[in-house]
Amino acid sequence: MQVQDLKLFQQIVRTGNISMAARQFDLTPAAASAALKRLEQHLGATLLVRSTRSLKLTPAGEHFLQHCQNALQALALGEQALRQLDSHISGELRLTAPSDLGRNVLLPWLDEFQTLYPALSLRLELGDKVAGLYREQVDLALRYGAVADSSHVAFAIAKAPRWVCAAPAYLQQFGEPADPMQLSQHNCVLYQIDERAYDKWLFSKDGAEQAVNVSGNRVSNDADAVRRWIVSGRGIGLKSAFDMAADVLEGRVQVLLSQYQIKALQLNLICASRAQVTPAVLMLRDFLRQKFALLSQRLADQGFGLPADEALE
Repeated sequence: MQVQDLKLFQQIVRTGNISMAARQFDLTPAAASAALKRLEQHLGATLLVRSTRSLKLTPAGEHFLQHCQNALQALALGEQALRQLDSHISGELRLTAPSDLGRNVLLPWLDEFQTLYPALSLRLELGDKVAGLYREQVDLALRYGAVADSSHVAFAIAKAPRWVCAAPAYLQQFGEPADPMQLSQHNCVLYQIDERAYDKWLFSKDGAEQAVNVSGNRVSNDADAVRRWIVSGRGIGLKSAFDMAADVLEGRVQVLLSQYQIKALQLNLICASRAQVTPAVLMLRDFLRQKFALLSQRLADQGFGLPADEALE
């Protein structure tokens, strides 16, 4: 059942004329009649008796009209309440995010978010070190992976596939690995956090798991540096699909070993406590969910979708 059909039905009753109501909704009389028929089919009841000169409510139509008016009034009040809520979203949001995701994906989205809520100011801190929210003096953290502190409030934003990828220039010079074990023969650029380099990459295929130890001549604790090395052809890297989406879609980087699965990472928006879940936080949560869903759909349209069992937790 569509809200527009309810509004049109109400207007047809008010005007007593389908053509007149149609003009007020910028519809043709045929389109208005089709909408009314669609509503009646959904309800399984005839609402109006039509003749060449008049329209008359049936008993079912009279009964439904009152519910229709109440529903539309409730929706209007809800829309008004949301507009008032939007107008009161102000103050400062302090957000920390991964360096790569923040610079290459999040920045333009946050510009758009602030356009929607101009009274809101943002303080964005980019970095890959996972520290406590209180120590970082931020309200929110956008982070990949499991939430370490059970006292924190975590909103699941998206599931991020992970890719093994390399630039065409690297592959032209050194060739493309045909299976994960061949990665040990390649120069891999590695991400490091808390003094630990992620040099064991896990793959699965047909239910069988495979761990591969990789190495290379470049290691960084900055995820954006790793991405830049990959794009410039310095080696093969393991990265979140969100971090590399633009590079892959625009042909700067190729996804390798796509016949193998790599466990996706969940992206969470984390608050230190329930008391910090403000209307602004909820608006940002919903905004980011929508943006990442659109990005995920764009990747899926190009054949880079998540496996069916990789749902948000």
